[in-house]
Amino acid sequence: MTESTLQIGVRESVPGVAVIDINGDITPTVEESLMEAYRECEHARMVVLNFERLEYLNSGGIGLLVTLLVRAQRHQQQLHAYGLSDHYRQIFEVTRLDDVIAIHDDEAGALSAAGGDHHG
Repeated sequence: MTESTLQIGVRESVPGVAVIDINGDITPTVEESLMEAYRECEHARMVVLNFERLEYLNSGGIGLLVTLLVRAQRHQQQLHAYGLSDHYRQIFEVTRLDDVIAIHDDEAGALSAAGGDHHG
């Protein structure tokens, strides 16, 4: 087992919107860190995943994102993401994650979606 190379930060960008800044790899070894970060967001109405510094995401990491999505839905939260490279954007499309996690080009786009109901 290699040591986790993930750093996660949680911040409130605007009231009711929590941003999880992801820096590194998302693999099954980081489950505890990712879920701990999510627990800090449970009060928010919207959770935004910042993938600008994502280095690696494997199938196990996608499984973690699905777990995160299920928890967000349980709390009636919207889940948004931004900063995905073209490669990972394609993976989100192929796995249909983009059907349930709104993908934006940047944080401003995600935050503008927080301002009102946004579909697509």
